[in-house]
Amino acid sequence: MEAAARPTVVTETLVASALVPDVLRAEPATQPTAARWEADHLLTEIYLGEYRSLVRLAVLLLHDVSTAEEVVQEAFIAMHTGWRRLRDPEKALSYLRQAVVNRSRSVLRHRTVVDKNAPKHVPDEPSAEAGAIALLERSAVVAALRRLPDRQREAIVLRYYADLSEADIAATMGISRGAVKSHTARGIAALKSVLEQEAP
Repeated sequence: MEAAARPTVVTETLVASALVPDVLRAEPATQPTAARWEADHLLTEIYLGEYRSLVRLAVLLLHDVSTAEEVVQEAFIAMHTGWRRLRDPEKALSYLRQAVVNRSRSVLRHRTVVDKNAPKHVPDEPSAEAGAIALLERSAVVAALRRLPDRQREAIVLRYYADLSEADIAATMGISRGAVKSHTARGIAALKSVLEQEAP
């Protein structure tokens, strides 16, 4: 499933990409040149290699392609802006995953407040990405996944979609490995129950 198209040119700190707003252009050149080059180089490499997988992760949590793209873009921008505060650049991808999960949680919390009375936006012409997601959303597994509590859904998506280890899931979700096991086990049991009830 191709959840989102990414730009082919992402050099110069993603500024060349139309996906990134003027936040990066407006940032004062306070970082040393070497540090800025390191941030630009590593983030460009991660962006080219992991953008789509991060968007698909966010889509599975948010069920909305455009919002998922925004969440991932904001995570990249936040990482670039705070690059000097990143203690271990080798953990940049792990940080990005955690940022995507945390921002997705924030979006979901916001939705619970406004969605009840907000009109649903229906695009005039769904994009190819939206069509692909619509196909995915029709599946019984994804429908059942949507019914799980947030933490159970996150644990299952990170384990079985992102293929992360328990330690990586714990770091991404900000919980213990024991809690990861508990959320995953409960989520799998709930999915099985829902799918068995809905089976013809």
